[in-house]
Amino acid sequence: MRSCAESFEGYILRALGRAWGERLLPRGLDITLCDQLFLIASGLIWTVYFAALAIFFGFFLAVGVAVARFSENPWFSRPASAFVFVFRGSPLFIQFFFCYSAFVLLPRSGIDIPLGFITLTVNTSTLTTAQVGGLIVLVLNTTAYSAELFVGALRSIPKGDLEAADAYGLSGFTKFRRVVFPSMLRLAWPSYTNEAIFLTHSTTLVFLSAFPAREQAGEAFYYARYFVDQTFNPFVGYPIVAAYFIALTLSIVGLFGIANRYLNRHLPQERRARIRFRPQYLR
Repeated sequence: MRSCAESFEGYILRALGRAWGERLLPRGLDITLCDQLFLIASGLIWTVYFAALAIFFGFFLAVGVAVARFSENPWFSRPASAFVFVFRGSPLFIQFFFCYSAFVLLPRSGIDIPLGFITLTVNTSTLTTAQVGGLIVLVLNTTAYSAELFVGALRSIPKGDLEAADAYGLSGFTKFRRVVFPSMLRLAWPSYTNEAIFLTHSTTLVFLSAFPAREQAGEAFYYARYFVDQTFNPFVGYPIVAAYFIALTLSIVGLFGIANRYLNRHLPQERRARIRFRPQYLR
């Protein structure tokens, strides 16, 4: 039996690949509680990677899609509405399978894009990896859900705020930056916090779907499921990963709560919207 110190040294970075820890995962009777604690903890590296990057890129894409969907120009609103409908109307698990199948069909050598004076070759082999292809699916999914939240917030902006902006002579991008965008964020932020939490929970589907875990490098739930298969005991691995995700959820609530207080800093204390965690059991 290895000690907890040996388990920490061998498995705390094992999720990054075999070069970062023990070459083989523990098996059978050799598995200890420390092995499960530290190996599942190492999987949180990819959980945070997927969640942080998907939230970052998805936020800016969602703002653009929301503005396009809110536009009166059908050339912008209809494609944006179709995008939101497709990704909100289909299960995330199916989206992983569909996108992986599509990425596999792309030429392994890459796609040549002629630019006239030079031909640009786009590497497509990385799209079949979870770290790139899975991240793209998460970004598109959270973009659709977040855009719908932002559209609802845009429709809820008080007309008095818009009329005041017009009275001050604000128009175009200045009006959007100074009035529309801050009001939209303030109204949508509590719901957007729940979307960020649900997205973090959804990262458990990346390696559970078609995207392979190369060199047995997966996220937290991947290792929890591995230990359950090895020990036939679901009452250790699954509670450990659940505890880690509860800690991540509390961290997200705290960080987004700080941002929420900043967005509502101009309002009286009794009018400031509070963030409440409302888990979505169906999506």
